[in-house]
Formats: sequence, C-alpha cells, structure tokens
Amino acid sequence: MKYCKKCVIPDTRPHIIFNEEGICQACLNNEKKRLIDYNKRFDELKQLCDKHRKSDGNYDCIIAVSGGKDSHFITYTMKERLGMNPLLVCVNDPFTHSEVGKHNLNNLTVAFGCDLYVFNISISTFKKATKIGFEELGEPLRFVEAAIYTIPFKLSIAFNIPLIVFGENSAFEYGTSETEDYSAKKFIEAGHSSAGEKLSSRIEEFWIQRGLHKTEVNSVILPSKEELDRVNPEPIFLSYYVPWDDEHNMLIAKRYGFKDLHHEWLREGTIEEYGQIDSLAYFSHIWMKYPKFGFARATDIACRWIRKGKITREEGIRLVMKYDHRLDQKTLDDFIKLMGYTHKEFWDIMEKFWNNQIFENVSGIWRLKNPPWNLENPDSYLALPTHVNLKEK
Repeated sequence: MKYCKKCVIPDTRPHIIFNEEGICQACLNNEKKRLIDYNKRFDELKQLCDKHRKSDGNYDCIIAVSGGKDSHFITYTMKERLGMNPLLVCVNDPFTHSEVGKHNLNNLTVAFGCDLYVFNISISTFKKATKIGFEELGEPLRFVEAAIYTIPFKLSIAFNIPLIVFGENSAFEYGTSETEDYSAKKFIEAGHSSAGEKLSSRIEEFWIQRGLHKTEVNSVILPSKEELDRVNPEPIFLSYYVPWDDEHNMLIAKRYGFKDLHHEWLREGTIEEYGQIDSLAYFSHIWMKYPKFGFARATDIACRWIRKGKITREEGIRLVMKYDHRLDQKTLDDFIKLMGYTHKEFWDIMEKFWNNQIFENVSGIWRLKNPPWNLENPDSYLALPTHVNLKEK
C-alpha cells in the first residue's frame, strides 16, 4: 500500500487517482476548489431553479434525503435560500434506527415544512439482497445504495418533477475523477443507449440469478428510455454550486434542529458523531471495506480534516492507527440480529474478504503489512489495530 503524501488515503481505494508526486486526486481537487467562483455558480443554480420553478404550488424539485446533516443542508439551500418547493425522498432500511436518526428525518418536515416520501423496500427482499451482497461481495447494502439513486428517478417520472437534487459529487470530492460536473446524469444514462440498456439488463440479471424474483428488483432498475425521454429528468449535485464541507453542513443543520449522536451512542471506528448516524447496522457496511482495502471510516474523515487544514497529517495518522480497524459492537449486533447470523458465522464469512496482499495473518491476527505509521519496535505491534481470526485452526 502507498499513501497520499498530503493526506493518508491509500492507493487501494477503488479508482483513486494519484499523480506522479504521490498526491491523491482528492487533495488536488480540494486545491482546485479554492479557485472556484462559487458566487457565479450559485447564480447558475438560481437560473436552474427558475427554469423548474412552478407557480401552481406543485413540487418543483426532488431531494434525495436520509435525514442527516447533508439532507438538512440541501433542504435549507433549496427551500430557504432558493424558495423552491421540494418533495423529499428517503429510501429506508429495516435495521434499528437511532433515536436521533428518527428525530432528524422527521425534523426535515418540521423545520422546513416539506413533504416527505419514505420508500420501504420489502423486508424479505431486503434480507435476500443483503445476504447476497454480504456473502458474495462483502458489500451488504449494495442493493439499498442502488435504490437510493434509482427511486428518486422513478418518482421524478411518476410525479413529473424533472429537477432532482443530490448532495456531493463523490467522484470529484473523494478523488476518483479529475473533473467536476454539476450533472448526475451518469446515473440515468443506462436508460438512454443500447449499451446502457444492456447494462441495466445485467444488473437485473445479477440479482435474479442469485435468487431474487423479477418483481423484487424494481427498486434498483431505472425507468425505461421512453419514460425518461418523456420527463427528461435533470439530476444535479449541489456540491458543484456551493462549497461542500461536512462540519459547515452540520453547523447549518443544527440551526434547524439537527441532532448528532453525542449524547446517544459513542461509536467505535470513527472520529465524529454527525455522519451516517441514522441506522445502526449501516455502519457495518461502511466498515467492511477495511478487510478488502485496508482503510475505513476513520481514514475517510481524517483525510477530509487534513484537506481542510483542521488537523495535520501526523495527527490524522494517529487517529487512523487508533480507530480505523474497529468494528463497532452495537452496529455488528444490530446487523446479525436482523440477518440471523451468529457472531462466529459473521466472522467466518468475513474471513474470505481479508486481502492477503495488504494484510498478513500472524497467529490468527490480521495486520496491515504496510501501515501509514512506522514500526521501530516490534513490541509496538501490541498497540496496533488487529482483528482476531475467529475461525478455528
């Protein structure tokens, strides 16, 4: 593993770009943003809203929300600053939801006076798809995350609301693309070309081959080309038009009643209390990139803080060393409770996902071969992130 010389993101992050000097694209893009005229871009957003604004009281945009800080910030921007009348759309999951998560989702309707459409995937379908994602891919919520993008497009067609607003352009924000675009149309291009239609068919085929019925995959299949052509949805990333920063979004959100986890749940494996706080077991999904890629949530957040100048790289490395490996017990318990696994069954399944190119198994304990900190004393292994191999030897 190699690590960015400015932050601490490793080159194992899928599709991450590094330049010849060893700087990741996310850090390079962060520097680019310092040169952007966001006042000009916000004026462009005003013009786009005027294009879609409706005078008859009907919804004039759809906002994809979870209830979190970013949901509050997006709704604040579109409703309070731009005077739009949004329909909020949330794709729910059946895991246990935190008390603040339930409060925050409801608070969107209270604080901003917006209607909220909550889409619940069938529990039986959810369990089947989550089992497939977990056991075959080490990515249990792939199905749900696809639905988070698909359902807003379906409602755009059903309610004839072309403008769809998402949060950040993750490809640009986190370094898998050198270019930034306001449009999220890549998520609907599958319905606009023969090649895309084949791709959409392959997505459907993937799930059906693994046991889902054709009627169970509707939530992850995009509308047809004919439907999309009729409404011509215009999906955008708000991060193109306004500066995007986790803590700034959180501070705006708190002004409108958003609550973080500070007084409810001290999570293992992360260094903040305001992100991905809605569903307990969702955090298991986030952690599962650690065995595959050698980094997890603490790395993600530390890198963002380093880029914003909130901490030094050395401070970030210490945080990664202390927290990144930890799978929160509460989130694990909630995941296996709904899915019906025992703890041992969970870890036995996870065993096949440990990447032996970047990890070594020493007496049943998985350790990074090349962590971002230096080991001068072999005894310091005792203080390092570890995972005990629960599989019987």
